[in-house]
Amino acid sequence: MTFRTALTASAAAIAIATSAFAASHSSNPMVGGAEMSPEKTIVENASASADHTTLVAAVEAAGLVETLSGEGPFTVFAPTNAAFEALPDGTVDTLLMPENKDQLTQILTCHVVAADAMSDAIKGMIDEDGGTHPVETVGGCTLQATYDGDTIMLEDEAGNTATVTIADVDQSNGVVHVIDTVLMPAM
Repeated sequence: MTFRTALTASAAAIAIATSAFAASHSSNPMVGGAEMSPEKTIVENASASADHTTLVAAVEAAGLVETLSGEGPFTVFAPTNAAFEALPDGTVDTLLMPENKDQLTQILTCHVVAADAMSDAIKGMIDEDGGTHPVETVGGCTLQATYDGDTIMLEDEAGNTATVTIADVDQSNGVVHVIDTVLMPAM
């Protein structure tokens, strides 16, 4: 093998490896202007999203960083900054106060399921249950999942409905579905 042939073969191998790497990363949607890596944890990816700064601050204030960086698997329904902004004035600031850590933790854990549930699996469970599937969260909330076409909706215990705006964001320790409303427990 000549030097030129070896160099060409090496370049081809690098191009194939680069294409495979790009393909494995392109299957995940962009969130908040950032690439979401399936090799990173939920917290690592959320921290990169410009649309989830309030969620990340809340997770830190509630002391849930270590948990959501753990092995999982977790399914997280991740409200955007706009979802938090839609809460009544002062709600987020009040929840972030140290004396309200328990309430904040309850709200956040009502967005987390102890399973790795992609949207096709959720739709299958909804179909099996006749159009509505109860989703038990680690926070003790029961959400009601439905869908219309490709859009999954979740109703919380307070009667609020969140729509999944970006589904199936694969993580090393689960999956994230971006939602447009903060889910609340029955109060």
